[in-house]
Amino acid sequence: MDDIAARCIDIIAKSKSLPPDSLSLDSTFDSLAIDSLDKINISFEVEEAFDIDIPDDALGSLRTVGDVVNGVKKILAARAPAAD
Repeated sequence: MDDIAARCIDIIAKSKSLPPDSLSLDSTFDSLAIDSLDKINISFEVEEAFDIDIPDDALGSLRTVGDVVNGVKKILAARAPAAD
């Protein structure tokens, strides 16, 4: 597991007082009892941890831990300068 995934899992686990090793990329928000308010709070934590901005419209499409990880990677990749 890469650093981005580990950090996202840690943030989500802390938000629900769960042990990080009980989460996987396939863990669904439904199975973790993450509601819309939790999603907003998690997004704030993730934004702060990675110094990114998550578009509000993207929150609705987050269904799994993997969705969060992939979203962060996508935002970071878009922000990285293009290699010549």
